Amino acid sequence: PIPKTPPSIFYCTSMPMKSICAYSILFLIILLNCKIVEGKQNEGYDLDSDAPIRIGVKNRIKAKDCKVKTAKGDRIEVHYVGTLYKNGKEFDSSISRDAAFNFHLGGGEVIPGWERGLQNMCIGEKRKLTIPSELAYGEVGSPPDIHPGATLVFEIELIDILDPSGEDDDAETDYYERSHFTEF
Repeated sequence: PIPKTPPSIFYCTSMPMKSICAYSILFLIILLNCKIVEGKQNEGYDLDSDAPIRIGVKNRIKAKDCKVKTAKGDRIEVHYVGTLYKNGKEFDSSISRDAAFNFHLGGGEVIPGWERGLQNMCIGEKRKLTIPSELAYGEVGSPPDIHPGATLVFEIELIDILDPSGEDDDAETDYYERSHFTEF
């Protein structure tokens, strides 16, 4: 015969079982909170203004397929999406405008984080740059979309090197930045 009520261990009726149940419930609550926090790890804050730039490679081009790399003085063409690190809000995108952006690398036409983060890049390569405010718009920001002290995140694809300078600019990228190139 099947009992009409389940055994008491399912109800946590005895004193030792109540403790085990309480700890189990507490563990589940902590676990769920960790998952929620993990999904919102940047929400609500920016990196320190003097933090190093973070450079990640999303689409690496094999050395045999990379005939030329970007260098200081090159006119390059890119597609990009810019978001705020703090909350992920998109503030600019060449893709949504359907118009690639071109500029002279090292010519002071873009923020310093781009000048550093786009060195030695191959055509077709995609990078994710996390740029602290000191290498972006600083403590002034660029209102209304970029708040003062904002850390910016750019996903950038090199479309073309329109006018190569002929310079080899390996010396401009210091070891620390180069050591942080990572796969996503």
